[in-house]
Amino acid sequence: MARAIAKHAFLVACGLALIWCSGRASAQEDSEALAKQLANPLAALISVPFQGNYNGDIGPERDGSQWYVNVQPVVPFALDPDWNLISRTILPIIEQDDIFPGAGSQFGLGDTTQSVFFSPSHTINGITWGIGPVFLLPTGTDELLGTGKWGAGPTGVVLLQGSGWSIGALANQIWSFAGDSDRADVSQTFLQPFISYTTHDAWTFTVNTESTYNWETKEWSVPLNFQIAKLVRFGRQPVSLFGGVRYWADSPDTGPHDFGARFGATFLFPAR
Repeated sequence: MARAIAKHAFLVACGLALIWCSGRASAQEDSEALAKQLANPLAALISVPFQGNYNGDIGPERDGSQWYVNVQPVVPFALDPDWNLISRTILPIIEQDDIFPGAGSQFGLGDTTQSVFFSPSHTINGITWGIGPVFLLPTGTDELLGTGKWGAGPTGVVLLQGSGWSIGALANQIWSFAGDSDRADVSQTFLQPFISYTTHDAWTFTVNTESTYNWETKEWSVPLNFQIAKLVRFGRQPVSLFGGVRYWADSPDTGPHDFGARFGATFLFPAR
């Protein structure tokens, strides 16, 4: 009798262990899949990043500093079985000091960049792409936080994913067409090539540059970003926590120099 009870208890314990291991493996696979989707700007996944950034050594005397948080909701819409529309918004909240001599301090909203991508819902050999318009909205609450201009232009992204790797590039060109006539016109190219690798336990390592060329001043801004992210769960809510460093390879005399930092969290809302 005692041996029978022990045998049944052993079998139950083994069964529970198998269920626990299976559930843990399933959760790990799910986290890895979400982390890979997050590396894809065109994934059919609602994400809301809060991206904190710090830049120091700003201005000709290098005594200015800037903190800003980019709120960047990405929301996909299925147009039909073959095409998706992806809305990508970037709204910066900025605090800065002494970005040039006598500038003082400013705090508020910067200009909003709104991109809309039309993208095939199916990849071909791991490649996906999207094209559409991008808009500049003059939401800056201070003349030193925004351009005072309305702008528009084309944007596009292409991505190759496979074996944990995500390699691609995002680009846009914005020209101003309306706004404060006393402010400088906007003609700006943005280039963001990137490469990332996602591990089986949902760590993602990313290198990118978010380069901008100002056609009005003929100047480049070229930050190199090195970032590590880990997908975790708070209850049922998946969140990607990230942090990294930035090196300014090139910038105008009035721009940031040397090193900066990036950190934050991305809240994910996968389709159920």
